[in-house]
Amino acid sequence: MRVRTFFESLPFTADPYQVLAAEMVEMGRSVVVTAPTGAGKTLIAEAAIHLSLANRRRVFYTTPLKALSNQKFRDFGAIHGSDRVGLLTGDNTINRDAPVVVMTTEVLRNMIYSGSDLSQVDTVVLDEVHYLQDRFRGAVWEEVIIHAPPHIRLVCLSATVSNAAEFTDWLRTRRGPTELVVEEHRPVRLERWWSVWDRFEREVHLLPLYMETSGGMKPNAAIPRLLARRGGRRRRFSTPRRTSVVEHLAFLDLLPAIYFLFSRAGCDDAADRTVAAGIRLTDDAERDEIRRRAEKGTAHLDWSDLRTLGHDRWLARLERGVAAHHAGLVPAFKEVVEELFCDGLIKVVFATETLALGINMPARTVVLDRLSRFTGETHELLLPGEFTQLTGRAGRRGIDTVGHGVVLHSPFVPFERMASIARLGSHPLRSSFRPTYNMLVNLVANYSRRQAERLLAASFAEFQDRRLKGRPRGNGPGRRSPRRSTLLERFDRSRRLLEQRGHIRDWTLEPGGETLRVVYNDSGLLLVEAIRSGILDELGAPELAALLSAFVYEPRRDAEEPEGLPTEPLEDAWSRLVELAEDLAAAEERLRLPVTRFPHPGFAWLAYAWALRIDLEELLDEGSLAAGDFVRTTRSVLDLLRQVGDAARVLGKGELERAAGRARSGIDRGIVTAGGVI
Repeated sequence: MRVRTFFESLPFTADPYQVLAAEMVEMGRSVVVTAPTGAGKTLIAEAAIHLSLANRRRVFYTTPLKALSNQKFRDFGAIHGSDRVGLLTGDNTINRDAPVVVMTTEVLRNMIYSGSDLSQVDTVVLDEVHYLQDRFRGAVWEEVIIHAPPHIRLVCLSATVSNAAEFTDWLRTRRGPTELVVEEHRPVRLERWWSVWDRFEREVHLLPLYMETSGGMKPNAAIPRLLARRGGRRRRFSTPRRTSVVEHLAFLDLLPAIYFLFSRAGCDDAADRTVAAGIRLTDDAERDEIRRRAEKGTAHLDWSDLRTLGHDRWLARLERGVAAHHAGLVPAFKEVVEELFCDGLIKVVFATETLALGINMPARTVVLDRLSRFTGETHELLLPGEFTQLTGRAGRRGIDTVGHGVVLHSPFVPFERMASIARLGSHPLRSSFRPTYNMLVNLVANYSRRQAERLLAASFAEFQDRRLKGRPRGNGPGRRSPRRSTLLERFDRSRRLLEQRGHIRDWTLEPGGETLRVVYNDSGLLLVEAIRSGILDELGAPELAALLSAFVYEPRRDAEEPEGLPTEPLEDAWSRLVELAEDLAAAEERLRLPVTRFPHPGFAWLAYAWALRIDLEELLDEGSLAAGDFVRTTRSVLDLLRQVGDAARVLGKGELERAAGRARSGIDRGIVTAGGVI
């Protein structure tokens, strides 16, 4: 077997579950693999790539995040050679015809809908497939599974979920022979600790959260007894300061550590306070190497932009072995931090939970600052599965024999509740599938109405709903068609809306429907109608970039009030867009459909000024927007401008297509261009 050759070539012995999963792929089966974070699921993908290349076929590797796609692109390029690996994201198109192509899952979905030739692709890896429960983007994974050509085998890699067998059963109904491979063993044992500041003894205590007893692992009964010692009127125990925790971990030789906080500002503040406290975690040789690599990793950025980004402050943290990692940082800064941490030069990273989503940064210790986080509306306690996901990075395989997960004491969370969250566990995978307008027009373009309804009925959402209600499992021989589901009813209402607004007629696409096929924004229907009605026709390139930013910008605070728009034509276009959005919302409400997200002009001034080549320092001088947010939003505008150019071409609007091209040229510069550099 060719897969045996792959495993025999490794400098280490693969785990049995890795070999088993790869053998199933070689037998032509799809496979679902669930395993703890850090258990080596990527090795299975590498084996699948080896098999495809040996058979002179192509393999696609999909991820939920652009940053993760970029990381895998670099990793696979180092293994197979840069000429054999490509990258497709909203930001980059590199070597798209390579035998191995890394991409975001949305890109593959769009390729399938557009009829791209996938005849030479024999394997698709769906990394982080549990992402299909994400309520905003999760439907994309199901669309790929449902619509991918039948000859393609799927390698689905997932964190541990409690209903992996159910998901695999559904996959078999869609993809044929599919095997489930479950690995429950963590390659590095996890110890869970409770940390508290003792005001009387003026020190940090670190006690095990769980103790091994004859009846198994039980919450440590010594902790509630300790907390019962009030010490008079003054509370004796409190949450330890972050600097004290770092010093204590350094003393116990428990670094490097990832310190999770659920706030960007908290990450930056913690890093600054650690440096201000005089904590130094590196020696002279490490500091020299950190400076060299940090300068190399930011060499493509202009010196004036580096000054605006606070480069000196950032570098001062790094040289002391401390860093912050969150979405507010520009990609170059985050990538340097990731590289230095993985190589042991950075000792403590204060990070938001987005770091737990696939980026390869294992640590000896993971600290959770608190067990609750703000969801945008309220504070909610973590679930055991979320605790498991966050602490999964504790313990570096091949380096540590034990990983450490540390939870800080909170006077607001009873110990019993804390222990229940930290008991480790998994949560069930729940479908977030819903028919979108873009999905609907692509179904109309590719299938009969009966076929489209059957495909929707084949979704994981429907599969789970039938099981819940005890209905038949599918439309195979001898099975009845389902009585109509909520999903199909919503699909039918969406179809009626598109018919009423002139995008579909008798299950045939009109020009608006054809245009909607190439627009993938969440507010794509509104944007297509704005294009058709001429709202964008009189705008210059900077104004076009400004107006389109309203379709991608998401304010971080609900109370954020947008200021006026920079030009009269833009004000007029915005007023017309608001009227159109309100009309569409009213139509959706009449049909009991979710209302399309209303555009927000909060980024319009920045997009307009940037397109006019205003300096970054002048744009961000008030500190109202983090540089990372600016880069990410502007690159999203770039992608949307490309879609608008495609839509204008479908409708024969040549001047709008050219304006979109000029707008792209105007904003794709400086730090924005650098944000897409791999």
